[in-house]
Amino acid sequence: MRVALYVTCLVDLMRPAIGFAALRLIEACGCEVVVPPAQTCCGQPAWNAGNRPLAIELARKAIGELENYDAIVVPSGSCADQIRNVYPQLLADQPAWAERARRVAGNCRELTTFLHEMSRSTAEIPDFPGEFAGSATYHDSCKGLRALGVKEQPRELLARVRGLTLREMDECEACCGFGGAFSVRFADVSTRIVDDKCAAIARTGADAVIGGDLGCLLNIEGRLRRLGDQTTRVLHIAEVLAGGDGS
Repeated sequence: MRVALYVTCLVDLMRPAIGFAALRLIEACGCEVVVPPAQTCCGQPAWNAGNRPLAIELARKAIGELENYDAIVVPSGSCADQIRNVYPQLLADQPAWAERARRVAGNCRELTTFLHEMSRSTAEIPDFPGEFAGSATYHDSCKGLRALGVKEQPRELLARVRGLTLREMDECEACCGFGGAFSVRFADVSTRIVDDKCAAIARTGADAVIGGDLGCLLNIEGRLRRLGDQTTRVLHIAEVLAGGDGS
């Protein structure tokens, strides 16, 4: 299977190690992985801001770069949602693009969903190499959970990580307060929401919080540090599964 890894803007700019970890995990499934070199933004910020023309332009660009692969894997629920659910809406009334958008959408998978599907369908898939000596709690991102149905997939994958004990936090499905531009436009509300999330994490006593969207993780980590928590580790699930968590 020839797979396009859609790295995402935040991963590329803020924590590229997540992209490398995702690549290793996909390769462990026996896939040929290509990182399309011209990939840029999926268009979600433009779409959320109401800039439909720019969102369409970026959707067309991405489709042209991703449509010739057997699968497109994204280490982010929010970006995967944009490709899977928004692209077909954006281009539904454009005959030259509508079918191409639907085809790309159908081939797109959020990372943990792809790994979970492959682990069930491929008998030869090796165990993921990650080890974690300690406990962790998992944060469900809004887009991954509500738009893509990502819930049990990451937990089943984490159950295979040697040494890791998963402790569920209260209201693990509650928003972290990021929401992209929401955290800027409504900073006070965003802060109250992330404070609740940080308190829920603290109550678990876990050594780390793990998630599948870097935007959420950056927001949570930033607030934890401002609140004086310098020890709770904040990790993307790709880093934990691939053994690149810094332990």
